[in-house]
Amino acid sequence: MTDVMRQPESAARERGRVPTPPAVVAAAPSGGIELRSVRKSFGSTPAVDLPALSVPAGSLTVLVGPSGCGKSTLLRMIAGLETPEAGHIHIDGQDITAARPGERGVAMVFQDFALYPHMTVAANVGFGLVLEAKHAGRGALPRAEISRRVRDVCDLLGLGDKLGRRPRELSGGERQRVALARALVRRKPVLLLDEPLSNLDAGLRAQARAELIRLHREVAGTFVLVTHDQAEALSLGTRVVVLRAGRLEQAGTPEEIWRCPANLFVARFLGSPAMNIVADSRGRLLGWRPADAIALGVTSPPAAPTDAGEVFEGEVDVTEFVGDRRMAHCVGDHGPWSVEFPAATPVAVGQRIRVLVPAGSLHHFDAQTGTRL
Repeated sequence: MTDVMRQPESAARERGRVPTPPAVVAAAPSGGIELRSVRKSFGSTPAVDLPALSVPAGSLTVLVGPSGCGKSTLLRMIAGLETPEAGHIHIDGQDITAARPGERGVAMVFQDFALYPHMTVAANVGFGLVLEAKHAGRGALPRAEISRRVRDVCDLLGLGDKLGRRPRELSGGERQRVALARALVRRKPVLLLDEPLSNLDAGLRAQARAELIRLHREVAGTFVLVTHDQAEALSLGTRVVVLRAGRLEQAGTPEEIWRCPANLFVARFLGSPAMNIVADSRGRLLGWRPADAIALGVTSPPAAPTDAGEVFEGEVDVTEFVGDRRMAHCVGDHGPWSVEFPAATPVAVGQRIRVLVPAGSLHHFDAQTGTRL
């Protein structure tokens, strides 16, 4: 159980492992997000240029790409914090391109959490609801209902015993949960998260990913999350959108993008270590992941049948022990490539090895355009 978002054992016992009623945690239903011909530049630098992009209702869609690819700008345009130069944005079938942020049915969690340091946890979480009540007149939520919602969402995120504390008295993981609670308590159909795990240390981030997946399941809303971490994107998303220089490279399920990368950029960007890319005898590029190779040993094997796959031979240049596996980085006639072995496999620098990559694990790319063949 994670230290980032776990619920206190007392809270779990009180609920008797019975799921929180949907009326407490569920977001309003959403028809998803559609972007059409959306463009945005900063001066002469294009930030986003998307002919079309769909975020399915109820999905946990992850926007991923290298720094400067436009993913945070895109998120801010959905939130209404940036204005597109062209194009239209629809949420739940409604054109909200010109709508103010508060009229879009979205809530947002910022990278730096943006908590009010002088307020308690309860006041931070309920602040948005209190502001809405002040401007709603007769339709305002009663104070008792606001307090109930704050308690419910704080219990959900394991903050029930910290309602009276201030941000300076909380750990980084607890402050993150307060920021999430403040967004969830508003029950908006869309939750936008701008690198919400980046301020956590590596150990807590790994645990927090599983908790975000659980939260998405329990809240049942549409989540859009920005990250530059490809492992985070693959583990969190029900849908992954890969961006580069403001343009869409590929969108699909994590499995689709992993198994069938659309081009060399996607193939190299997703995966650690990256996919091996080597030239073949026909002038094309072959790609294969280090974990997909089958070791053949160091003695010369029979020639592999043409329908079995490709055999690669090389000399080990660098080895890495990474706990549950061992990586060998090799140099051969095809160029540099890497292969993954079980941790107990002895591999030494200078050793010659051969591996077979099954035909079904090979990826073929055009050498000129980089597109998948």
